[in-house]
Amino acid sequence: MADNTDFELYGFWRTSATYRVRVALNLKGLTAREHDINLDKGEQLSADFLAINPLGAIPALIESGQPPMTESLAILEFIDETHPAPPLLPADPRGRARVRSIAQMLAADTHPLIVPRVRKYLTEVGGFDQAAVKAWMTHWFGTGLAAVERRLSSEAATGAFCHGDAVTIADICLGSITVLARVNKLALPPLPTIDRIMARCEAMEAFAKADPMQQAGAPKA
Repeated sequence: MADNTDFELYGFWRTSATYRVRVALNLKGLTAREHDINLDKGEQLSADFLAINPLGAIPALIESGQPPMTESLAILEFIDETHPAPPLLPADPRGRARVRSIAQMLAADTHPLIVPRVRKYLTEVGGFDQAAVKAWMTHWFGTGLAAVERRLSSEAATGAFCHGDAVTIADICLGSITVLARVNKLALPPLPTIDRIMARCEAMEAFAKADPMQQAGAPKA
């Protein structure tokens, strides 16, 4: 098991996936030395970074003496398994399945549609201008969050947080999408249950410290 000085985190200030890892580390009382990989400058495609993650995607988490770990959901579960308190998954199989399902609705079915490499393709190959790119982002974020809202507002397992009354990976993924929508100034449909849960999450230091606008490299305004 690593102690809290043995992690190196490769990320970028505004990315949703890096936010997820920051929140999980914060919740566990862990720290990591963060290395900035500037997506706007294409640093994720450098030979040095491709040696860490051949996909050229962030985040990557490296434990001293171990191979890099990639993909935020896999990293979150690694952190939870190696530092089990407080737990980020429920104790029961059905609860774990529900939390993973909500998390994947956000991190696997919503977020990948708006990542920089997709937006780059839309503008350079698809002929999208910036207004069309923003409309694309608004549509897919709105679609994903509206689906999550319907689940959270109608399922009995929803509590103070996405699942019951403790933070889980589902809340971390929900936070990662809502903060990115805020950074990009997207106009979304009303999401009262999500807003209630996120207000509770963002009152917690672990979430507040991970906010993109609080990171090195974020714009001042």
